[in-house]
Amino acid sequence: MHDRPYRSALYIPGSKERALDKARGLPVDVILFDLEDAVAPDAKVEARQTLAGCLAEGGYGARLRVVRMNGLDTPWGEDDAKAIAKMDCDAVLLPKVNSTDDLDALANLIPDKVFWAMMETPQGILNAASIAAHPRMAGFVMGTNDLAKDINSRSRAALMTALQMSVLAAKAAGIVVLDGVYNTFKDDEGLAVECAEGRDMGFDGKTLIHPAQVAICNAAFGPSDAEIDLATRQIEAFEATTDGVAVVDGKIVENLHIVTAKATLAKAAAIAALEA
Repeated sequence: MHDRPYRSALYIPGSKERALDKARGLPVDVILFDLEDAVAPDAKVEARQTLAGCLAEGGYGARLRVVRMNGLDTPWGEDDAKAIAKMDCDAVLLPKVNSTDDLDALANLIPDKVFWAMMETPQGILNAASIAAHPRMAGFVMGTNDLAKDINSRSRAALMTALQMSVLAAKAAGIVVLDGVYNTFKDDEGLAVECAEGRDMGFDGKTLIHPAQVAICNAAFGPSDAEIDLATRQIEAFEATTDGVAVVDGKIVENLHIVTAKATLAKAAAIAALEA
């Protein structure tokens, strides 16, 4: 069980100082500072310097600060890694992770930060279990756009096997796993549907491309008032029994349900602390 929420993870271009400043006040759980896709090739060196300065300035509160670098097979990857090693961030996100060899190569450049992996290639999905079990690994981020391109898919349904394999690998290793982005940022109804689907699949949260998506995502991946109420009543009823079985709302409540109920209340408390 994670000791903090990961409901919403917003990509912020590392090259845009105004966006980096605005992120300090957004109600997101995770900020994904992006040096890769969101930054043009001729702006990558400057973006690296801009981001380092903003992180050094601070002001991001309890939000988890994750920096997505360029791949080590690009002209910018090695310099990104060396710069991120000195940045005031919580983790480094490596794109297009295919195997643990990629993580070992990064470990040679960044000695003391935890890794997150973009799960966005067919090979990476097939190696999800070993990638999740790497000693430096702390989180998976689904790169659904790149994955769809690689398998020539035009629907989310075609990605379901890859999504679930990544969730299973992450849960087995006890690491965070975040769903991919929803590209149509003005489609609130569609976003809500995909958030609910992701939550039901077991994702801890979802990656986002626009601040307008944050509220819907936070609501979907955080416990509702009804869920908090039910969890509270389940725990109270179970603790009042003498035979290890209680009944709440006509349904049997056993110890396994209490584990889930306590996790729900712990998540609610963590969210409240983050938003305080």
